Amino acid sequence: MTIAERWQNADKSQVLKWTVYSLLLLNWGYYAVEEAYIASHTLRNGGTFLEWTQAFATTIDEFAWFGLLFMLELETYALEDEAFESKPLIWSIHGMRLVCYIFLAHTVFARATTLIDTEAVVPATEISSLCQLTDQDISFGENYRYELIDSNNCKTISTDTTFYYLDPTVVTDTDGYALERKHVLVDMIDASVWLLVIWAIELAVWLQNKNISGGRLMTVSHAGRFFYAILFMDAAWWLWTGHWVYAWDQMLWICGFWAIESNLSEWRQDIDQEQQVALDA
Repeated sequence: MTIAERWQNADKSQVLKWTVYSLLLLNWGYYAVEEAYIASHTLRNGGTFLEWTQAFATTIDEFAWFGLLFMLELETYALEDEAFESKPLIWSIHGMRLVCYIFLAHTVFARATTLIDTEAVVPATEISSLCQLTDQDISFGENYRYELIDSNNCKTISTDTTFYYLDPTVVTDTDGYALERKHVLVDMIDASVWLLVIWAIELAVWLQNKNISGGRLMTVSHAGRFFYAILFMDAAWWLWTGHWVYAWDQMLWICGFWAIESNLSEWRQDIDQEQQVALDA
């Protein structure tokens, strides 16, 4: 069979779905490298275990989301209904999802901690020029980009006279601090909204496991789709601030969970057809 014939016979929706999943795995690797780069500036003098997990919050977060995505893929599409007659399998899937939620709880905690810490930052009154910080192993950070301050760049990085310590080894100016506050707020909103989306999906899965395809609770689960609008706005924010990979990643995750929504829709159709056959019998 030729490649053209194989493509013709392929289930296009499944090809698209697994393409999205594969691209998400590549993005995960990108985030791990990027957060290692950021940590090399913010934690170059070491830190507590919690500080290190906060530094790699996105990498940990994406690992948990992959777990949830694949567990939901198994439950809503890959496995036949008969497979769920096995109690060990059910407990394994639900147990894995619980572990993922624990990781996601850490992400929300890390985002909240970062938000609180950022809002508590005050001007470093002892600094009026970056040249006071040359050769002290301190970086200037703005918009998640960092540059080690030395005598060659201290006058060109920023001409501001007001500076803020974002971390013991990272300083920024007024504009950088204002942007940092917005970034951490968007991060917090994003982490919280994604949890609302997944809880809506979990509700739909729970109902459909009970052969329920309609009713008020199902309507509530559908309402979770409105949260995607907020996620699109977050993607627009990252694009506007120059972080196109963040925006791309957001769009991929939305597509990934739309694939789960599509699985649920097909499942509801099966439930409705079975119920109709039972009524006609």
